[in-house]
Amino acid sequence: MVANDNKDTVQTLSALIGRAQLQSAMGMSYNGRRDLYSALGYPKSDEIKYQDYVAKYLREGIAGAVINRPAKATWRGPVSVTEKTEMEKSPFENSYQELENRLQLKPKFLRADKLSGIGTYSVLMLGLSDVNQVEDFRQPVIPSNNLNLLYVKPFGQENAVIHLFDNNPSSERFGLPEIYQITITNPATRASSVLYVHHSRVLHITRELLENEVEGVPTLKRIYNRLMDLEKLVGGSAEMFWRGARPGMQSKVDQDYSLGPEERQKLEEQLDEYDHDLRRFFVAKGVNIESLQQQVADPSNHFDIQLQVISAETGIPKRILSGSERGEMASTQDRTAWLEMIQDRREEFAEPAIIRKFVDKLIMYKVMPKPNGGDYVVDWKDLFAPSEKEQAEVGGIRADALKAYAQSTASQYLTFEKFAKHFLGLSQDVVDKIVEEQAEAMAEEEAFNQEGEE
Repeated sequence: MVANDNKDTVQTLSALIGRAQLQSAMGMSYNGRRDLYSALGYPKSDEIKYQDYVAKYLREGIAGAVINRPAKATWRGPVSVTEKTEMEKSPFENSYQELENRLQLKPKFLRADKLSGIGTYSVLMLGLSDVNQVEDFRQPVIPSNNLNLLYVKPFGQENAVIHLFDNNPSSERFGLPEIYQITITNPATRASSVLYVHHSRVLHITRELLENEVEGVPTLKRIYNRLMDLEKLVGGSAEMFWRGARPGMQSKVDQDYSLGPEERQKLEEQLDEYDHDLRRFFVAKGVNIESLQQQVADPSNHFDIQLQVISAETGIPKRILSGSERGEMASTQDRTAWLEMIQDRREEFAEPAIIRKFVDKLIMYKVMPKPNGGDYVVDWKDLFAPSEKEQAEVGGIRADALKAYAQSTASQYLTFEKFAKHFLGLSQDVVDKIVEEQAEAMAEEEAFNQEGEE
């Protein structure tokens, strides 16, 4: 047993030494003689704490956009959970809809999504009706038909600390959290209470996993240096303008004039009053007052380079990241790339890591009934569906094309069905429907004419 302990200790120390060497190598060049990170003021990765990421998110616009815009776009529009069968409304669907209406699930999912990007993970705590006292949170959930979901609460990693791990090598949860220490703060009194919560009452959410199955890579980690550069550029340019737009005054005393102490003090008072907008003129005998030359540079090119790097890392098109144009106003290429990214995000993260985990747990605990056939579908709003404006524009173009077709001799060589399908881009079903309705209208008109003749 001691030998195993010693072996584990050696492996742990080796891993820690490896990480320390990796951290110390960051930013090093010229065989360690130049430390770029230190010279540029960048912290090493192990020096960046969760609160640093929170501060960036709360205080810096681009950092907030990197977290918020993909998350908001992912959850925009209706999200429904339905069965694969064609029943109008099944008990399973009614159950999820009731939970969505009562607990406002989608906003909770969105908040957990954002929190998972700020830190290495976030959690959704499930408030089940089997908890009668605080100690019951620590007990595993026992499935029951009488079990109800009362609330859902999202927490970031700072307020959902992993208290215990499963250290049993024969357990299917080996190396995963067993107990969470969750801190709940009363926003009115700022008083906080600590709960010890069993993992069965928690949804653990991570964005990007590598070797570690519990902690992902924070979204802001790879762009942290760039965010610092942006802060330097924006803050520095503002300070440069503040100082450079009104650089100061220079006083030159005439060569044949002697400036006494009393006159010097009076001149200093006038300069001080001028600087603080208390006066707009000078009275100075034998002294020539000159304004120093302005020195203000345009930082837009430097700012643009930083945005390009952040855009390349995050996959968010630069126009959407900077908010210079709304998503629908951005270029077609940017819009397509953005929507494809959000679609992938829905399919690879939001649906499997949040919605399905949530629903599967509730089915397992019998809070929700099983779907018929044992499976269900998550339906999202179609990202690529044309907007009302786009539909109107397409409709106008088609109407003009149809008018030109009707007024020309093209109908002698090209049937309406082929024209509608190949030139208007209508599906075969739509074309068949139009032809059918046209035939019905002609039949009704013919019958009406025959009645009139009789």
